[in-house]
Amino acid sequence: MPLSERQLAAFADKHTRQIPFDTSPRHLAGPGDARHVTHGLAAAGWIAVTDPLSAEIVLLSPDLRHRLQLDPQSTTSAWWRLRAEPTDNEPGWYAEFGELVPAEVLAGFTDALIASPSFQQDPWQPVTSSGWRRDSDGTAHSPDSMCHIELRPLSEFSDRPSWHVETREPGHGRFPGPRIWHAHFDERTPAHLVGSFLTALADRSPLQRGMYDHTGHYSAVQKSSPLRPQQVVDAHTARIESLRARARSARRQQAKPATTPAQARTAPPAARR
Repeated sequence: MPLSERQLAAFADKHTRQIPFDTSPRHLAGPGDARHVTHGLAAAGWIAVTDPLSAEIVLLSPDLRHRLQLDPQSTTSAWWRLRAEPTDNEPGWYAEFGELVPAEVLAGFTDALIASPSFQQDPWQPVTSSGWRRDSDGTAHSPDSMCHIELRPLSEFSDRPSWHVETREPGHGRFPGPRIWHAHFDERTPAHLVGSFLTALADRSPLQRGMYDHTGHYSAVQKSSPLRPQQVVDAHTARIESLRARARSARRQQAKPATTPAQARTAPPAARR
């Protein structure tokens, strides 16, 4: 079922009634509103296949290849799971995310599923451009040293490295503190999707949270936002419309018949009248 006006109105009703606070850094902003993720996918034609009265949400892509699961009753630390089935031309892959991953950061990943970017950038580039410290051992650390990105090396079980992101409490010496949230991308996850997640994560602009919203850590900085509540709603609506347009464009491109240059040259001439 496509995203309805009633569902958009419910989002607007919540966010027009709360005063937004600029919250940073992003990795400590807390989960926010999961509809940043689910509304974007629904606008692109993903369908819900779970009981509407269930706490669990499962969305399937129009081609049935991708499956996103949100399970707040999960007995593991992963509340979000996204799985891609293999095709004749592409391998399957898997990614998971913890409870307190900011929904806007996760949306950077899921939005990139709707339409691939026009170019493939190095996933590390947005991280280093935002002032994160990158080490020679395949890791990077946020300026406050609480969020860590690791490209784990090849192993005897895999011929490709895999990406891991963790936000942790400050540790003591060489011992890390308790984990706040994590993200894991297996070795087959497309690089442009990982890059989109890291771009959203390292973005220096704050995220908007309500006065009593759950943040990821008490050290998150909150300031009164210059944005009015309606502007927050309008930004969400504009993003949804953009995703709808991108999804339609992607479907049109896939529907076009493939014509090779050779076929074009050997096409028979039109009959004369």
